[in-house]
Amino acid sequence: MSVTIYHNPDCGTSRNTLAMIRQSGVEPTVIEYLKTPPSRERLKQLIAAMGVPVRAVLREKGTPYKELGLADPKWTDDELLGFMMAHPILINRPIVVTDRGTLLCRPSEAVIGLLDAPVGRFVKEDGEVVEAR
Repeated sequence: MSVTIYHNPDCGTSRNTLAMIRQSGVEPTVIEYLKTPPSRERLKQLIAAMGVPVRAVLREKGTPYKELGLADPKWTDDELLGFMMAHPILINRPIVVTDRGTLLCRPSEAVIGLLDAPVGRFVKEDGEVVEAR
């Protein structure tokens, strides 16, 4: 199975998602998107594959979201993509791409549905136990 994760190693949700992927026996392609942001076209493809609005991929916490006034509905999808290109930290994470689909894995256990052989039990960094069903 081919798996790609758009990852931020400073994010607990992203680290947990990556660990769940690896625990399933897959070594994914890891793209640290703050160091190597996706192109505008690739980001549009990811959003389309997830079937969500552009706004659903905007991250608010720990970003310039508020300072840029991005809550204002006046911004078009194209303008929002421009902000994400200028400030990759605005791209929510982790985004995981597999043969089964593309998904923003928040919470991290959302990745289970994208894996061929998820491990039945996983303990997150905070001690929370996740059971794959």
